[in-house]
Amino acid sequence: MPYSWSEEFLASRTEEVIDPGLPIVDPHHHLWDARNLQPYLVPQLHDDTGAGHNVLATVFIDCVWDYRPDGPREFKPLGETARAADAARIAEEAGGAKIGGIVSHADMMLGQRAGEVLDGHLEVGKGLFRGIRHATAYVEDPAVSRTHFNPTPGMLLTEDFRAGVRELAKRDLTLDAWVYHEQLGEVADLARAVPECTIVLDHIGGPLGIGEYANKQAEVDAVWRKGLADVATCPNVTVKLGGIGMPRFGAGFEKLDVAPSSEDLVARWGEPFAYIIEKFGVERCMFESNFPVDRESTNYVILWNAFKKMVADASASEKAALFEQTARRVYKVA
Repeated sequence: MPYSWSEEFLASRTEEVIDPGLPIVDPHHHLWDARNLQPYLVPQLHDDTGAGHNVLATVFIDCVWDYRPDGPREFKPLGETARAADAARIAEEAGGAKIGGIVSHADMMLGQRAGEVLDGHLEVGKGLFRGIRHATAYVEDPAVSRTHFNPTPGMLLTEDFRAGVRELAKRDLTLDAWVYHEQLGEVADLARAVPECTIVLDHIGGPLGIGEYANKQAEVDAVWRKGLADVATCPNVTVKLGGIGMPRFGAGFEKLDVAPSSEDLVARWGEPFAYIIEKFGVERCMFESNFPVDRESTNYVILWNAFKKMVADASASEKAALFEQTARRVYKVA
């Protein structure tokens, strides 16, 4: 089963919540109830966000959830936005963390015609639609998933894609970019070509650690850092600090007999995260849970404890940016 997790594994490690009063806006989570997935809906989301950290709001991110079953292909993702808006209502009524923004999907390869799809999302999003994610993560290695829209090489460099992104910018909407580390130069090129669009780089730029990239951390790290440094020169790009529970990054946490501690997460990812924050600044960085995907490796309490430990020496204003304010500003979370 894809994106499956063991509750027994996750419960094998517990920690007290660090700095429980620190406000958090979690800018990246999914919801789903597809037949081949363990369900993750508002009750499960609230179980995690209500487990001890002060999570005030979240942002739903596309995962091909409840697309329209019929009609034109390009308009099918509107079903996801409508379902997410309904989930936001349920979350509001239930109390706890609210869903303060929705990022769904529109095919940027439609070019200018993507504008009609975006207008449809705005109509069904009940004031919460903030932008789209067009996942373009691609490598030739068949051991590495090419993400859920079966991308082809170089999509970010095409004029059709860029015309679609300009339609986002016209509506003050964001583009979430999900790429692998070898594609970071394409993100920088896109950001320079459409500087008026706010681009959010998901999951720290996708440094791979499986397939042909296994046991090559130093080589991957060199390419990843060079690419990130290039992207950091583009003021319209913000980075999500997270995704570190995904097996494709090669940390191997999901293979342990006992779930990793927050110290284990810091030991592997603390220094790379510090590099990103140094390059982009706290105003262009935001911690993300990527739940429930990252549940394959860790639980919500331990993940956010790790994030807090990574920036334990930061000032109060820097922590406010990393954990709440950057996400509120970028996704217009009220």
